[in-house]
Amino acid sequence: MRKGLTYLSGLALAAALTLPMSATAEPHANTVVATVNGEEITIGHMIIARATLPQQYQQLPDDVLYDAILDQLIQQTSLKQELNGEVPKYVALSLENEARSLLAADVIEKVMENAASDEDLRSAYDEKYTDGTGGDEFNASHILVETEEDAAEIRAELDAGADFATLARERSTGPSGPNGGELGWFGKGRMVPEFEEAVLVMGAGDVSDPVQTQFGWHVIKLNDRRTSAAPTFDEVREELAAQMRQDAVEERVLSLTTAATIERPEIEDLDPSILKNLDLVRN
Repeated sequence: MRKGLTYLSGLALAAALTLPMSATAEPHANTVVATVNGEEITIGHMIIARATLPQQYQQLPDDVLYDAILDQLIQQTSLKQELNGEVPKYVALSLENEARSLLAADVIEKVMENAASDEDLRSAYDEKYTDGTGGDEFNASHILVETEEDAAEIRAELDAGADFATLARERSTGPSGPNGGELGWFGKGRMVPEFEEAVLVMGAGDVSDPVQTQFGWHVIKLNDRRTSAAPTFDEVREELAAQMRQDAVEERVLSLTTAATIERPEIEDLDPSILKNLDLVRN
């Protein structure tokens, strides 16, 4: 009997040694690392689970994370099997939203990958800095208040000879108030549109009429303006690339939504606050 067992073991060893190399291939995304009542957990599941961990956990040693993630996936699988295949409505909706978001992000990533070639970046740089300068820069101060009436009153006081910095310290509700309203130097695109539009038409020393923005009402004083030197290509390469990627994504989104058949049915008596009602998505 012992001789037979030894003989069978030898055959098994010989067979194992002659198996094709694919049987000993390195682990891959579909490699099964555990089964729970026949349901498979793969390396791929573990990779995604690790990638979504908070950063502090990703610093743990690989072997510690491996065991912890596998244990968690086993526990989660055991728990979800208690539902016997039934998926609560809020979970199904969450999965649909997550899938939609991930697939959209995948398309965005592909659009961005092809949006900023070296040739395109060079062309964008040459176009933006064709005159050899970096454009206008502005040095301004402002006084921010809540109402147009307050702003008009401040403008009248300034016309009567009041000191701008003193009024800013006394009246401005903005964070620059204690510093006399000074904002320092800034270029185009750094301020909200209404503020920038006012500054663009001002000369050094000018004080604006009241200007309304999302933050309140401003009285602006342009202290100085200058033309900056053009940056080097390497200095603005990433900035140009980021802008080109954003533009490419916006263009693709506009193109797709314009071409799509989109219907938004009118729903009578729809109160937007309905979105707070989680009871509607609970089984």
